Formats: sequence, C-alpha cells, structure tokens
Amino acid sequence: LQGEKWFSSGLRYARFAIVMAVTNPDVSVYEGTSMFLVPTDSPGIEILRHTGLGSEPSGEGNHAYVHYDDVRVPAANLLGGEGQAFAIAQTRLGGGRIHHAMRTIASCRKALQMMCERALSRRTQGELLAKKQMVQDAIATSFIQLEQFRLLVLYAAWWCDKEDRDKARTYIAAVKVQMAEVMHDIARRAIHLHGALGISNEMSLWSMLITGEVMGLADGPTEVHKVTVARQVLKEHRAY
Repeated sequence: LQGEKWFSSGLRYARFAIVMAVTNPDVSVYEGTSMFLVPTDSPGIEILRHTGLGSEPSGEGNHAYVHYDDVRVPAANLLGGEGQAFAIAQTRLGGGRIHHAMRTIASCRKALQMMCERALSRRTQGELLAKKQMVQDAIATSFIQLEQFRLLVLYAAWWCDKEDRDKARTYIAAVKVQMAEVMHDIARRAIHLHGALGISNEMSLWSMLITGEVMGLADGPTEVHKVTVARQVLKEHRAY
C-alpha cells in the first residue's frame, strides 16, 4: 500500500485499520478498489498527526492523518473479493446514514423546543417574541421542515424493511442530503432567536450548527448523494 489518508477515525487506539485502496487502475474507481485489514504495527505506517473537529484543540482529536509507505499486506487480509470495497462499504454506510438521520431528528426537536421556550420567555418592544410574526414564521418553518424530514426518514427505513435495494438506496441518499440542510436551518434560526446567548458556550446551539456542516460531509458529501438520487430517479423514466 502506498498513499495517505485524512480523518482515519480512532486509529490511535486500533490494532488494525480497514483500508480501501485502488488495486486495478484500468477500471472505474468503484470497480477497481479493494478493502484490506492492515495491522497498525505493520512496517511503513506512520501517523503524521491527529485532528479533531473545529471545536477541539488542535492535535487533540481522534482522527488520524496517516501515511502508508510501501506497507505489505498478505493476500489473506483481503476483505471480500477484489474490487468489492465500495459494495462492502455501502452495506455498512447505508445503515449508518439512517442512524445519523434519526439523531438529527432528535437534535432538531431539541433546537425547536429551545426556540419555542425562548419565544415564550423573552420580551422585547413591549411584547413576547412569540407575538412577532417573523418569529412565528421561523417556528412554523422549522416545524414543517422537521416533520417533512421525519417522515422522509421513516419512509427510507420502510424501504429498508421491504428489502428493495434500489428504493432504499434512493431514500437513504435523500435523507443524507436533507439532514444537513434541516439541521443547519433549524439550528441557525434557534441561534438567531437567542441572540448573543445563542452563540455562547452556555448553549448547545452552536455545536448543533457545526454538526449540520459535519452531516453534509460524513459518510459522503451532499453532492455525491444528490447524484445518487438523480441517477436512481432517472432509471424510472424514458426519453420521449
């Protein structure tokens, strides 16, 4: 193995790494990539540094930046068959994306609850924030977004239960796109309603906003999942 990997989560504690590497450059990356178990004490593995999320001090995170310098891997350490890395990864990542979506629902509900409590508690210009139409608009829009997203996640999970691979893939990709947008939008509105308090470390809203950005990257960026949705939808139509 020759190359490097950014954000290898938990590598500092692991006895082996799961590595995806191109083994056949003459075909597409999806068909020419294989997966291996690589012991972390193998000669040639060098952890350059560790990285955390934006809120963590530099160098103290749990995500390794690692370099592989001609690391030899036995053929027996191949996972699945040659060229099956993406198929294996997607089996695990599909479920993980649903879990991310479920946790996003819970976080958004918390943010909406905080918005409502703030609106019913804070007075300005002689009346509660809850009486102001622009605040009502923020709360209503957040509620609608959250309920639409919740039902989309439920529908995606239903397709998983139905074991319809294509439909499940489409809807899992759709919730992956939507979760980042919903988390960002609701957290931003909640921060705005709380004013300076919302961006302070006395509230959890700032971390929710950052989490929304993380959800747009973790387990694949938003753009990739939009491409997946479009391709799956186009399969159901014909030119005229």
